[in-house]
Amino acid sequence: MHGYLGDVTDAGSARGEVMTVSNIWILGGYQSDFARNFAREELDFANLAEEVVNHTLAAAKVPAADIEVIHVGNAFGQLFAGQGQLGAMPATVHPDLWGVPSSRHEAACASGSIAVLAAMADLRAGNYDAALVMGIELEKTVPGDDAAGHLGAAAWVGHEGQEAKFMWPYMFDRVSKEYGRRYGIDESHLRAISQINFANAKNNPNAQTRGWAVPDLLGNAGGDDATNPVVEGGVRRFDCSQVTDGGAGVVLVTDKYLREHPGAAATPLAQIAGWGHRTVGLGLEQKLARDADNPYVMPHVRDAVMGAFSRAGVDLAGIDGIETHDCFTASEYLAIDHIGLTAPGESWKAIESGDIAMGGKLPINPSGGLIGGGHPVGASGVRMLLDAAHQVTGTAGGFQVEGASRFATLNFGGSTATTVSFVVDAVS
Repeated sequence: MHGYLGDVTDAGSARGEVMTVSNIWILGGYQSDFARNFAREELDFANLAEEVVNHTLAAAKVPAADIEVIHVGNAFGQLFAGQGQLGAMPATVHPDLWGVPSSRHEAACASGSIAVLAAMADLRAGNYDAALVMGIELEKTVPGDDAAGHLGAAAWVGHEGQEAKFMWPYMFDRVSKEYGRRYGIDESHLRAISQINFANAKNNPNAQTRGWAVPDLLGNAGGDDATNPVVEGGVRRFDCSQVTDGGAGVVLVTDKYLREHPGAAATPLAQIAGWGHRTVGLGLEQKLARDADNPYVMPHVRDAVMGAFSRAGVDLAGIDGIETHDCFTASEYLAIDHIGLTAPGESWKAIESGDIAMGGKLPINPSGGLIGGGHPVGASGVRMLLDAAHQVTGTAGGFQVEGASRFATLNFGGSTATTVSFVVDAVS
């Protein structure tokens, strides 16, 4: 547990003056029910935004009038709903946010994390002291094949995947095959990742699949074409995250805000202690060719995680769990060795040992992740951060990791073109 320290002083500026950089605190947040279908309810972005704004502010116990800046993560508003300019949606649905500076951020599945980074930059620069960050996405507005086409806009359009029916299962099947080429890979280990995440989702009241009847993926059903059909290559239905409607929000504040609002400091606080961010090219083959001789398949992903750990002053041994980007089982398989839980190419060892399960050495995706919990693209990074805050404040309910005081996130967009990682600490 880490106490509230106040402003951080940095005397290393070029001109020798003392610079004060604020800590960033998570006061509270909200996640919608990811099992909902807003189109069937005849609801739109305004309804989703209103729900997320109101409930996030209520959970953080912050009046809208205190919010000084807003950052919105959204990836595909124009494609799925014909709606852009989503930075203006919070003011549209809440009169007290009228005139508050707000902007939308797009980085595919990392859109929400980029919105968080932008808010942190505003707060650490001293521009503002209280920020509302939200991620919102509606994806159930079109048939599934059309949805897959829209999501493909996050790839290098016209340069990759032209032969694929479903772009992202195709791309992450390619990642799985790269592991197979370098190290060998057993598909039963990928099925085990699904099994764990679907089981974890049963304990999450907001998880999209909490009511699903999922077969035993470690038995014959895992490879059965009728029960678990092939989507692309070796990727099967239960290897995939879901098309999801939903949103999540958090309120971030500075040391100055806490000093001026002592009641806020008395509530359970979480601190963003570290962050890492890397961006590389769009093309998957670009990435694989560039780092063909590196022991890590995607070394920039590891760099982002190590950046977060370094800023937080910790290593993996100091982390109690992680919410990671399991858009497909192959992406979580990649995360396992890239965060350092195993040596490169040996993610299977952490799966077989039970290290990634609840009660294991490093529980991964206790919420159910994207596969079990749902994946409203622009909201996932915010949702991960919120769940990390719940874990370290002991408020995660049925999917609480016992004794957790430091949690990490790993979120990426496209074929890891944009990668963001956070470390979240408990505060006594």
